[in-house]
Amino acid sequence: MKIHEFLIPQLQQEVALTEKFLKRIPEDKMGWKPHEKSMTIQQIANHLAEIPAWITGTMEAEALDLKGYTSPDHGTVDEIIKELKQNTVAAETSLRKSDEEFHRTWKMTKEGETLFEMPKFNVLQSMVLNQFPHHRAQLGVYFRLLDISVPATYGPSADES
Repeated sequence: MKIHEFLIPQLQQEVALTEKFLKRIPEDKMGWKPHEKSMTIQQIANHLAEIPAWITGTMEAEALDLKGYTSPDHGTVDEIIKELKQNTVAAETSLRKSDEEFHRTWKMTKEGETLFEMPKFNVLQSMVLNQFPHHRAQLGVYFRLLDISVPATYGPSADES
């Protein structure tokens, strides 16, 4: 099996699960957060929508410098889902590369200082795709605190079987 044949279905599954969560967000709760240090629902949702763009960035470049980086700031659930879908199409295209490309080194820097450096495959697995369940879980906690039904993901939730 080629690496992209492994990663693309994984991406598609994570995006489908993420979309279920995004569709549950009430527009009037976008600015809500459980603690002053927490992200708002809107910030988490925008972050989830941008994750597939990180795949494209990893596969199409050798490095990313975080200086000046800003996350998208869409204000509605529909805009956020549209961003997620557009980024996913681009990510799937960028993943259709030879296995050799996944072994090339990629690094993240900030103002010239290397924060980490590893093969692109490792970046995709550990730093990118793992972001989906991590931030969906955050959103699930927010939903629970707001008494919003938490979608089932890898198995049933307390709200769905």
